[in-house]
Amino acid sequence: METPDNATPTGIAAKDWATASAEPQYRAAVIDLLGALAYGELAAFERLAEDAKLAPTLADKAELAKMASAEFHHFEQLRDRLTAVDAEPTAAMEPFAKALDDFHRQTAPSDWLEGLVKAYVGDSIASDFYREVAARLDSDTRGLVLSVLDDTGHGNFAVEKVRAAIDADPRVGGRLALWARRLMGEALSQAQRVVAERDALSTMLVGGVADGFDLAEVGRMFSRITEAHTKRMAALGLAA
Repeated sequence: METPDNATPTGIAAKDWATASAEPQYRAAVIDLLGALAYGELAAFERLAEDAKLAPTLADKAELAKMASAEFHHFEQLRDRLTAVDAEPTAAMEPFAKALDDFHRQTAPSDWLEGLVKAYVGDSIASDFYREVAARLDSDTRGLVLSVLDDTGHGNFAVEKVRAAIDADPRVGGRLALWARRLMGEALSQAQRVVAERDALSTMLVGGVADGFDLAEVGRMFSRITEAHTKRMAALGLAA
């Protein structure tokens, strides 16, 4: 849900964690959310470290290694937060491991450029989703979620490298556009599946403990995510 920067928070968004977490269902939803985010960051670290092996130059390898390090730091922040709210991090992450692992297995890149597009497109879709959710979180949790969604630099790096590759060989663009469309479909399906399987999380999204969301708003939320994807594709020089 996009709200003006100067809008006064209401409902859950106006509360801090200590107050908001008195509602058991909200607490369960936040632990789910932090668990999903934490495993996503851990998986991103692993993937970037693996992608570095495909890098064509030493400078590219070093750049990906730096990004992987940033993702692991985000994971540590989320793990520590889960511990601080008396949740066991591994148990919080476990329900989301299979869906994320399946996504990464089904979308394994075949080369360096596909890996860059996957990180840029896939990670951005996930970040858009979590930012939408963050608007309805308590102030403490919202601050943490937004901080770990900070761009690690992969976006600009991917755009620069992909556009250069397309300029050098325009045929590359068609292949990468098809790849990005596949990633978009898989990422949205995964996000919807994860939400549907977790009662507390789905209740938060459709209007239970996080006031203001309803089924129609969830539909609009996914529409906004799709629109943002179209703009990123244009930045890459690809047709959405």
